[in-house]
Amino acid sequence: MIAGMPHARPRRPSTALAVAALVLCLAPGCAQHSRRKEVDRIPDRGVIDPAQPRELDKTTMPRYVIEPPDELDVTIRPAPPDWIQNSIVVQQDGMIDLGFAGEVYVVGLSVGEAEHRIAQELNAAAARQGQKPEQPYKVSVRVTNPQSKFYYVMGTVNSQGRFPIKGNETALDAILLAGLKSNSLPEKSYLVRPHPPGQPDTVLKIDWCAIRERGDTLTNYQLLPGDRIVVPGTKPPGLISTLIGQ
Repeated sequence: MIAGMPHARPRRPSTALAVAALVLCLAPGCAQHSRRKEVDRIPDRGVIDPAQPRELDKTTMPRYVIEPPDELDVTIRPAPPDWIQNSIVVQQDGMIDLGFAGEVYVVGLSVGEAEHRIAQELNAAAARQGQKPEQPYKVSVRVTNPQSKFYYVMGTVNSQGRFPIKGNETALDAILLAGLKSNSLPEKSYLVRPHPPGQPDTVLKIDWCAIRERGDTLTNYQLLPGDRIVVPGTKPPGLISTLIGQ
C-alpha cells in the first residue's frame, strides 16, 4: 500500500443485486418446488365411503326438527278469538306465542308433533276459559322460513362460514359457493359429519380432481345439516411471488 493513500473500503452488494437474487430464488422452478414440499406436508384425511348419499344418488333429509329462529305458518280451525297472525317465529326459549292460549314449547318437535301439541294447548285453554268452540281446534303447521339448519365451510376459502341447507347441496356446491383462493388445496379437502359424544368419527375424503376433471360423483357427497367441509391450503403467496405470478 502506498503511504498517504486512503484505505479502500470493501464494496457492499447493491440493493438491486440483493433484490435480483431474491427474485431468482423465487423463480418458477424454485417456488413450485417449495410449494410442492409444503403440499406434501399436508396429510390426506378421510376415507371414501360409497354408501354415503351423493350426486346422482341422493336421499331425503332427516325429519325436520323445529328450532329457533324458524318461522312457522300456523293455521287454526276454527279460528280462535282475536287470532290475527299466522306467521310465528320460534323464540330463543323455544316458545311460540298463541295469544289467548299462551305460549307453547315446540323446539325438538317435528311438524306433525307441533300440530298435535298446539291443538292440545288450544283446546285446554278454551276449556279453562269456559269457551265452547263448535268443534275441537285443529292445527296445520308449515315451516315457511327454515333458519336453523346449516352446513359449514372452513379453511382456505374466500368466504368461511355457515350456509343455509336446502336439501340437495353437494360438496362441489359448497366449495364453489365458498370460493377458492390461489393457495387453496381442494384436492386435500374433506367432509366431517357431526355425531353424538362417544360415537366414531365420520371423516370423508373429497376427491376434487375426480369430481372436477372426470365428473366422478363417488365423493361428491350430499350435504346433511351440520356437515363441515374443510379446505386446507398453503401459506399465502408473498408480494414478490404475487408479482411474478406464483
